[in-house]
This record gives sequence, C-alpha cells and structure tokens, in this order.
Amino acid sequence: MSFFAIDIGNTRLKWARYAAPRPGAVLLEQGAVFLETIDRLAENEWKRLPAPSSMLGCVVAGEAIRRRVEEQLELWDVEPSWVVPSARAGGVTNGYDFPNRLGADRWTALIGARQRVLMQGQARPALVVMVGTAVTVDALDAEGRFIGGLILPGFGLMLRALEMGTAGLKAPTGEAVDFPTNTSDALMSGGAHAIAGAIERMQRRLQERTGLEPLLLMSGGAAVKLQPIVELPFETVDTLIFEGLLVLQSHRLAL
Repeated sequence: MSFFAIDIGNTRLKWARYAAPRPGAVLLEQGAVFLETIDRLAENEWKRLPAPSSMLGCVVAGEAIRRRVEEQLELWDVEPSWVVPSARAGGVTNGYDFPNRLGADRWTALIGARQRVLMQGQARPALVVMVGTAVTVDALDAEGRFIGGLILPGFGLMLRALEMGTAGLKAPTGEAVDFPTNTSDALMSGGAHAIAGAIERMQRRLQERTGLEPLLLMSGGAAVKLQPIVELPFETVDTLIFEGLLVLQSHRLAL
C-alpha cells in the first residue's frame, strides 16, 4: 500500500514514497531534481523504487511539465492524479474569491498545516509560509478557514529585478545581516528583511483577527535563509506539501 507523492514547483520536482496513504505514515525515501532533468527520472532516481499502489501530486509549473512527468510515471502501473483546489477539502475551507484559482501548492500546504494544528490537539490559527521561487504567506483561522494570503517575489527574483533595473548592480550572493557594509550583504539582507517583515506583519494581523497566537510554519527550499532573522517562534517543515497530499489521498480513498 505504498504511496507516492510529487510536488512540482517552478524550479524543482520533489518526490516522496510513504508506507501508506494516510497522515503520519512512515516516510520511506524522498528526493528532488531540477525540472531540466525530469525526463530522466524513470531511468535514474525512480528506476530502483518499488511500484507504488497510488500516487497524488500537485503542480504549479504548467501542463507541459505535468505531461512530461506523467510520461516518467509510465514506469509503473499507477494512475496519475493531481490536486485541484476546491471550496473545501482535508478539513480546510477555501476562502479565495475563486477557489479553483488558488495555487495547488498553497492549497495542499494549507491542508498539511491544518493537519498539524489538529495533531497538536488545540484549535488555533496558522500562518503558512513557503519560500521558493515565489514566497507565499497564507493565513488559516482557528476553524480551518483560509482567509487570505500574500505572494511576494523570492530571493532570486528580487535580486534579478535589481540587477536588471539598476546599472552596474551585480554582486555575489551575500548574507542576511542587521547592518550590511557591502553590496552583496545589502542585497541579500534587503530581500530577507522584506520577506521577514511581511511574515511578521501578517502574523500580527492574524493574531489581532482571531485573538489567538498563530502557529507559524515555514517550508520551501529557501526557508533556511529566513531562519536567523524571523523574530517569531516558528517550525520549519520541509514535508508540508507531502503531508497535505497524505491527507487528501486518505480522504479520496475513504470515499
């Protein structure tokens, strides 16, 4: 009854194999590849894996990428299934103006976050931050309703925008520090503090709205760059989207 989860972002594809399609299942193995190499998954990373019993994924990279991944999945006799955001699923109510226009990755991460809240045994709001090519900061109230969120450019997009719009502003990647004294650190610190400020502002607004301290969850490949400067208690959860996929798959099989 092994379960295969796939998260196709704008830059990388991440995958994980679980012992069963249910929350809390044992993670057997996982991996990640850049999108440029996905056409070799069946002959490389996935070739040695046992065939899963079921599969569910979320994709934001577009239909062409999804079809290429489905070609690689032909390695096994498994039906590809993909997350489609809806008005309600996995204990989360979708408050987006047009629920099906919410990104599949954001929707799935919110479901994973709600599962974490429920596992802690106390109903409370949650702020879900994913730091990748773009940064999203999404708010869940204590009843599991998605009440809205932000989309910001990620570190790479910020730096490229500055390089394109400013003459001669090119520098190696720097560090996020309080008072930068060189251009590299100034660029990295500017991006990091902009993102951290958005997170802290949303956390404050969510606490004011709900009257409860939110659970702050951070995920994504670039989340590590924010860890030293975010002045709030938080948990880093690299598998948040996978956890949401486990919830969704368990509900699908229960129908």
